[in-house]
Parts: sequence; structure tokens; C-alpha cells
Amino acid sequence: ARHPAPALLEAIAVEAAPRLGEFNTQALSNTAWAYASAGHAAPRLFDALATEATRRLPDFSPQGVANIAWAFATARHPAR
Repeated sequence: ARHPAPALLEAIAVEAAPRLGEFNTQALSNTAWAYASAGHAAPRLFDALATEATRRLPDFSPQGVANIAWAFATARHPAR
């Protein structure tokens, strides 16, 4: 990870992944953006984000769609 606090980012990822259903669409895209920007690989979090974002994609703003697409492309995480 390129971020100076990888343990913190991993702890947040572990806590956030099962709670993504509580996030609004902006929080989902912001979370994906933050991890991609930090260069922190969090495959379980990205898998959970992909599942939740796919389910709620019609509710995303155009900016949210662009942000989450950018995050997955930047993180090079396949959206399964």
C-alpha cells in the first residue's frame, strides 16, 4: 500500500464491507475513490462495493457512477 497507515485502512475496510448496505450511493463511491486514491488493495471491500453498487446503480448520480468506475479502474480490481 502506498498510504502511510495501511493497518488503519485495512481495519476500516474490514468494518465497512459488511455495512455497505447502510451507505448511501455517494458514500459508496467516495469509499471506492478513497481506497483507489490511497493505492490500498482491499479486495474484500472492493468485492462488497461491486455487489452493492451493482444492486443500487440506478440510484447513483452520474458523478457517482463516474467516481466508482474510476476507482475500480484505478485499483485494477475486477468488478465481478
